[in-house]
Amino acid sequence: MYWTLELASKLEDAPWPATKDELVDFALRSGAPMEVVENLQEIEDEGEVFESIEDIWPDYPSKEDFLFNEDEY
Repeated sequence: MYWTLELASKLEDAPWPATKDELVDFALRSGAPMEVVENLQEIEDEGEVFESIEDIWPDYPSKEDFLFNEDEY
């Protein structure tokens, strides 16, 4: 399983919190690349609910990781 920023961004609009099955369904319905679906299917399903993309990919960058100041524009 591998995640890139582009692949993970396809899940930003997912209905969080969500189970693995809900995320796979969302990815299929939203037309996400098959790599996203494959990555989600590789997650061990213990019935847990994921609160955000960070639960799946802990290295997902947040807004604080960018040096963009929205107040300046």
